Amino acid sequence: MRGYDLDLLRFLQVLIEEESVSLAARRLEVSEPAMSRHLAKLRIAFADPILVQSGRSMSASAFATGILDRVQELVRTADSLIETRALANLANMAPTFTIRANDLVVASLALPLLQALKKECPRCELIWAPEIDDPASDPLRHGRVDLYIGATDVMKPEIRRQTLFRDHMRGVVRKDHPILATPVTPQSMVLYDYISVSRRGRAQGPIDWILHNQFGLARRIAMVVPNYHCMVESMKDSDLILPLPGIVVEHISLKALGLATFEFPLSLPSIDAFQAWHPRRDTDPVHRWLRETLFRVSRQVLGAYTQ
Repeated sequence: MRGYDLDLLRFLQVLIEEESVSLAARRLEVSEPAMSRHLAKLRIAFADPILVQSGRSMSASAFATGILDRVQELVRTADSLIETRALANLANMAPTFTIRANDLVVASLALPLLQALKKECPRCELIWAPEIDDPASDPLRHGRVDLYIGATDVMKPEIRRQTLFRDHMRGVVRKDHPILATPVTPQSMVLYDYISVSRRGRAQGPIDWILHNQFGLARRIAMVVPNYHCMVESMKDSDLILPLPGIVVEHISLKALGLATFEFPLSLPSIDAFQAWHPRRDTDPVHRWLRETLFRVSRQVLGAYTQ
């Protein structure tokens, strides 16, 4: 006999992904002793330890790592069999979706996404959780959020991601700012003070690295603020320069606020924003519907930034 069934394969998938009996038990909502029994069955069925001790923690065996993709695909295929029926029942569901994103994304996508979701699922609820300093992967792994939207490079390797849009930074100043009198150059950029937007209080970033490494220049950061909302309306009374992503600039009434923008004369890296989720949600039909709806809405709202 095979010694395993589909349910046991689910336990196998989660044990390999989490590399921890306790985390796997928490994720599948079973007790640790029950998860240990499943691991024992798997070790007999596959004649392999599956998880091996590595210092104070455990890691997947070479065999387990090698079969993970096939196990995930098997479970994904099986789960997809119920997808059609589940989606047909959206109108009667009342799901709550929690998405972690910064205020720039919320300002651009929150209302259009809610409107799109409610067309098919009128009783759904959308919660936007603020970005905080813990690793972006952790709330996905522990099930505290359904999706993460951002551009961080710090993600666990198993986390799935899909690019939503690409953006770049532009300078925002008062409409008669002296920097606009002539073509903006790296040399003219550093003549004025800057505002840096960072929820972590970080003053410097790619602009500073390129100015220093390519031109031997340094700009002056006069103030660091946690979000752009608190400064954009008072920029008209200052010579300060506020760098902002294009999606923010497009949603600001520049003329009404007495503001203007300029392109930085630097080869700045693009900002690649993506939606991210844990692989255990891959085949959840409602979660997939959420991801596909978000992807479609981002294309509609941010079309110029999705090419």
